[in-house]
Amino acid sequence: MSDELPPLPPFTAETARQKVRKAEDTWNTRDPDRVVLAYTEDTRWRNRAEFPVGREEVRRFLQRKWARELDYRLIKELWTFAGPRIAVRFAYEWRDDSGQWFRSYGNENWEFDARGLMLRRHASINDLPIAASARKFHWPLGRRPDDHPGLSDLDL
Repeated sequence: MSDELPPLPPFTAETARQKVRKAEDTWNTRDPDRVVLAYTEDTRWRNRAEFPVGREEVRRFLQRKWARELDYRLIKELWTFAGPRIAVRFAYEWRDDSGQWFRSYGNENWEFDARGLMLRRHASINDLPIAASARKFHWPLGRRPDDHPGLSDLDL
């Protein structure tokens, strides 16, 4: 991996939107080995009641997450930005191994180093059980197509 992961801080409205979309695309791969490369070696997270520190703990966290959250599809949207920080809101849909679908909503606060790697990620997340017929994220697993509506378009 390169020493930098553009776009780099300080962010503009355009580069913050690009950073958010890149994060969404990478998370939609559901590949922990790929996702952790966007974070510093000593990254610090708060995700629900878990507090992983460093890429290896984050990798293990993501492995557990995607073993439990099946058919995961995520949309992120820029909320605001300043300097090396970005705030996003997100929603993702997934099902458990019994077939129950969920929509998880949340907010994340991100802080980046000068190389564009994420130092800190603080996430607050709520899960809502939904019927399969209530799902709104229907693209094939992987990257959300450019023409698929975002959160605001879906009134989420």
